[in-house]
Amino acid sequence: MDDFIAARSQMALSLGFHIIFACVGMVMPFLMAYSHWKYLKTGSEIYKGLTKAWSKGVAILFATGAVSGTMLSFELGLLWPKFMEHAGPIFGMPFSLEGTAFFIEAIALGFFLYGWDRLNKWFHWICGLIVGISGLASGILVVAANAWMNSPAGFDFVNGEYINIDPIKAMFNEAWFPQAFHMTVAAFCATGFAVAGVHAYLILKKKNVEFHTKAFRIAMGFALIGAFGAPLSGDIAAKSVTKRQPIKLAAMEAHFETEKGAAFVLGGIPDEKTGEVKYSVKVPKVLSFLATGDFNGEVKGLNEFPRDLWPPVAVVHYAFQIMIFFGVVMMLMGGIYLFALYKKKEWMTKTWFLKMFFIATPFGYIALEAGWTVTEVGRQPWIIYGVMKTIDAVTPMPGIQYSFYFFTFIFVTLAMILAFLLSRQIKMVPKLYDPTDPNYSPKTKKS
Repeated sequence: MDDFIAARSQMALSLGFHIIFACVGMVMPFLMAYSHWKYLKTGSEIYKGLTKAWSKGVAILFATGAVSGTMLSFELGLLWPKFMEHAGPIFGMPFSLEGTAFFIEAIALGFFLYGWDRLNKWFHWICGLIVGISGLASGILVVAANAWMNSPAGFDFVNGEYINIDPIKAMFNEAWFPQAFHMTVAAFCATGFAVAGVHAYLILKKKNVEFHTKAFRIAMGFALIGAFGAPLSGDIAAKSVTKRQPIKLAAMEAHFETEKGAAFVLGGIPDEKTGEVKYSVKVPKVLSFLATGDFNGEVKGLNEFPRDLWPPVAVVHYAFQIMIFFGVVMMLMGGIYLFALYKKKEWMTKTWFLKMFFIATPFGYIALEAGWTVTEVGRQPWIIYGVMKTIDAVTPMPGIQYSFYFFTFIFVTLAMILAFLLSRQIKMVPKLYDPTDPNYSPKTKKS
């Protein structure tokens, strides 16, 4: 493995790992705050126990995300010094604001975890809500920095120099809103389905059914926001990509020839040599509509661009197809859930219904990882689109493969520790948090 591939592999692993916790941090506190609000309004001890159980999970995932995020910050300087030398002064603002949001989130989480029966009940609830708001802001600010890499703005590039820097324009670049909106929707969908899937599994075990049913319904309520918001955010993102990065759109659809009324390609195996997509299903004119809003609109093909500027077409195409597939599946499942909730309530307790949602536990995060693959791989060979190529930004330091192996070991270890902690936390729920369980015995009244 050469140093360039090692650097890219390490960054891909780090981003793929961290993005899960970033999404959890954007959404999970809102589930916690909603459950807490239900407790304050109803006085139900089940909602109180659920809030406490979820808050402990938020704390565990927050700590893991803090570790992986810190590692990412170091990696940017370690692996891409040329990039940070020039880009740091331009998009430093969202990173600094993200740091502020992170500290607010940490402080509010501390107040929430240790504030039971010590703080005013509504101030305590507000602390939980602030955890969610600051977590959401943190994620959006990081996306703003990534969006700048896809749509660089806020500077003039003259004779190899970055001048006339405007950090406000850099942060609110053209890609910022489409990416931030799509990411937020995806986070709600992924986290909602993941939490609902865990509680669906626990309902299937026939223990603490009332407790986990309430949790399942809250989680699905948030999942529906993402599932039904995805088509809208995806449409906005697609039209933005068409305007800014037509070559990425062409790679997403393995679209080789420029044409009007372009078909939307489902599945298939792209062949870059022949410019064909084998074994695919084509839906006439849909790609043109998605890209331009006109069924007869023109969509540029890959052959319009120099071959050395093509991203890896197969990787981008497959990732895009995976994202679309799981997104559609979750949207359909959201429809089934609503039908059951309002028309077929007996389905809610059926084994097949609960198994379906348990199986869907990872679907949102699979789609999320695939979407980020499209975003990052689809930008190649550029690290700053149209300005700096990735290979020109990599560190000249040798031995990066050993750094990759070390960081891989760290992330695998973190994943194992996290799995152990979350598993233990789930096993502790009946005894410490669920008043409907016969073994319920909280350690203290203020636990």
